[in-house]
Amino acid sequence: MPELSFADRSERDDLGAFVARAVRLDGQTVVRLRDRDGSRVDAWVATPFDVLATRTVRGSLQPGDMTVSGNELLAALAVSRADTVDPGRSMDMQWRSALPPLAHWQVVESLPAKVVTDLTDRGLAVARENVGPNGNPPASLLDQTVLTVSGDKLEVKIPMRCLFAMSGMGFLGSGADEHVRVTATDAWLRIDARFGAVVRRRHALLPLLV
Repeated sequence: MPELSFADRSERDDLGAFVARAVRLDGQTVVRLRDRDGSRVDAWVATPFDVLATRTVRGSLQPGDMTVSGNELLAALAVSRADTVDPGRSMDMQWRSALPPLAHWQVVESLPAKVVTDLTDRGLAVARENVGPNGNPPASLLDQTVLTVSGDKLEVKIPMRCLFAMSGMGFLGSGADEHVRVTATDAWLRIDARFGAVVRRRHALLPLLV
């Protein structure tokens, strides 16, 4: 039986809050769990904004890499108050997103969280006025660059969809002194906030030639 263990109750509650937000965005979401050195577990979800969201908690996982139903994991965390829970049946075939590397990230910039929150609020106001036929914001708005940051010889463009994902997952804190950190590799962009991070490829993958 799979086992997900936590260092303490607060870590289990943190993961529960992360999964609850993901399920609220997409009721059929799956969660990929990956053990890191037996002391931390990374949880990943694919948001409706074509942006990955992640949160790390202190604990361990056996087997070390598995995908489970968001609803089943949320129920397990809510029902069992033990230090170790069964995360649910394996749904590895349901995970279709590549994950970024663990190493080679460069710190590009640190931004006041209020700046990011204000930009997100403006974007949400525009989105409400320009809802597409399926009820979602138009792709042109989601792909609009709202921030360009540079540092360590990198220039990184941040699209609105990343800020919408951060807002939808409840990652941004409200403290006046809080900051978000932008890091990047040649291929990936990551924004870390108080309650989690969002990750997206910086460049679209080229289609394979047949």
